[in-house]
Amino acid sequence: MTDPDQGVDDPTEEPADPFAIGDIFVREELLRVGYVPERDRIIGRDDEIRAVGKALGPAVRGGPPRNLLIYGKTGTGKSLVSKHMAREARSRAQQNDVNLIYQYVDCSNEDTETRAARELALGVRDTLEPDLDIPRKGIGASEYFRHLWDLLDAHDVRSLIVILDEVDKLDGDDDILMTLSRAEETGKTDTYVGIIAISNKIQYRETIGERVDSSLQDREFVFHPYDANQLRQILENRRDAFRDGVLSDEVIPRVAALAAREHGDARKAIDILRYAGAIAEETESSTVTEDHIDQAMERAEADRFSELVSGSTPHVKYILIALASLTLSRSKDEFAKKDIYTAYKKVCRNEGSDPISWDRVSRLLKEQSFLGITESRHTGGGYEKGSYRVHSLNRDPEIVLKALNSGKDPI
Repeated sequence: MTDPDQGVDDPTEEPADPFAIGDIFVREELLRVGYVPERDRIIGRDDEIRAVGKALGPAVRGGPPRNLLIYGKTGTGKSLVSKHMAREARSRAQQNDVNLIYQYVDCSNEDTETRAARELALGVRDTLEPDLDIPRKGIGASEYFRHLWDLLDAHDVRSLIVILDEVDKLDGDDDILMTLSRAEETGKTDTYVGIIAISNKIQYRETIGERVDSSLQDREFVFHPYDANQLRQILENRRDAFRDGVLSDEVIPRVAALAAREHGDARKAIDILRYAGAIAEETESSTVTEDHIDQAMERAEADRFSELVSGSTPHVKYILIALASLTLSRSKDEFAKKDIYTAYKKVCRNEGSDPISWDRVSRLLKEQSFLGITESRHTGGGYEKGSYRVHSLNRDPEIVLKALNSGKDPI
């Protein structure tokens, strides 16, 4: 018998919708990283659009495209403009009865010649002949390129535009650049191949071998960070991702100002706006406010840091947890390796893992400094202490602990 004091569900009540997502977003895809907007949503990049357009212009009319090297910090619109213009070039070429296709390769994921060649061959296959069987494993770069050339010639493709994003992440990038830039010259294909190589490193050109440099015969263009006004316009142009009246008046100006002050990165600014909306939705708020922005900043930073260290070994993460915990508990920023190693061993005990050697921890600290996650410097140490190296985090320690899912303090 049911106790009346306990209460029972009303059988006439409609059950809660498990797919309910709130009333904040209406077109959340406008705030996604991979979204390539129409021309009227691309702000402050007219010169950059013209530069890419000039490189692709000959291909639109049936001629050979020009290669282009694009530099700039993350979030300056390099990938967005390149993909948008490649899409526009294909559309314009179709109007001219020219068979032009393009393929985007993210070299931060496809970071070897074989992986990049596979992504390229499979992407072109999906565009031209989806039923064609190309193995994903068991063959090398040369075989993937053979499939690529056969596809292009079989379908009478006049031009192929290849966007190599974060090309500096490629291991042995000279090989793929040489292969693509000389494909027609060496008789591999009758198709013109144009390359848009994108790098966050302005000095990338200096790492290319002379033979490849000569073969590319490219042009260079630099994308500069967005200013506060441009960021504000970019965010205003994504306002229709939200339902009418959801965004408080101060939200977009605040996000734009914060992003301009810290990095000029439109991608991060859009991420913060999306996170703020998600937090408002999770807390069942009817509007997105400045409080949500503060929480979104922290969540976005934690997610970026998680992505940065996602491929790291457990012991790298234990070292970073140790350094973050030391920073919080001792109210200072720099620590000698002996302090870090002591804290690291405590983290290992908490995690049920055997610590690695002192020398190995030293090497891992150097690697993290090289990656920009930490900083290290020599200090005089004071009277009779000698010179030694101290290490510090380049991130907020609370963010590091949150990103690494550590609620444990090794101190």
